[in-house]
Parts: sequence; C-alpha cells; structure tokens
Amino acid sequence: MALSDMRRTTGRPRLGPHAYKEATMGWLWAIIVGLVLGLIAKAILPGKQQIPLWLTVVFGILGSVLGNAVATWIGVNDTKGIDWIRHLLQLIGAVVVVGLGDMLWASMKGTRRRA
Repeated sequence: MALSDMRRTTGRPRLGPHAYKEATMGWLWAIIVGLVLGLIAKAILPGKQQIPLWLTVVFGILGSVLGNAVATWIGVNDTKGIDWIRHLLQLIGAVVVVGLGDMLWASMKGTRRRA
C-alpha cells in the first residue's frame, strides 16, 4: 500500500516533523506571551492580585486569544508591519481576564475559608 493510499484510508494527513515543530513552538510562544501579558496586566490593575503565577499565565493566554478574536472581528488582525492594534487588544483582553479571574479566585478562596 502506497503512502498516498494510507492517507486516503485513514482520513487525515500525517504530521511531518516540521508541522510538529511548528505546533510545539506555537504552544511555547502562547505560554511566553501569556506570561508576559499576564504580568503586565497584573501590573496595570490596581491593588494586589491573589492569583498564582500559573493562573496568571493561563489568564494571559485567554486574554491574548480574546484580543485576537476581537482584532479578527474588527478586521485588524493582519496588517502590514507590526500589528500594534492587535497587540493592544491582546493586552486589554489580558487585563479584563486577569481582573475577572482574580475576583473569581478571591471569591472561591474566601468561600473555602468559611467552610
């Protein structure tokens, strides 16, 4: 059976080494950007946030995804040069998600103390 026949019978293409490397680098960049945006969002928000570092990274990633979605929705996700508006929207998304997540985390943490 030829390789092209195997691809047809399985219904999905096989990932080559380059596709695997790109997928891995994509996740690595998402974590790095999430960390940076989460930390900047924590610095922008007034007061001390109670969320741990790992949750800051998760909220930063979610804020980045939210900012990218808004940038795509308004049509500024891919421009010539540096996408400043998209980056600003990612930061705004991270501030919103970190702020809401911190409030949720504090309420959950407070609820546990009472029980």
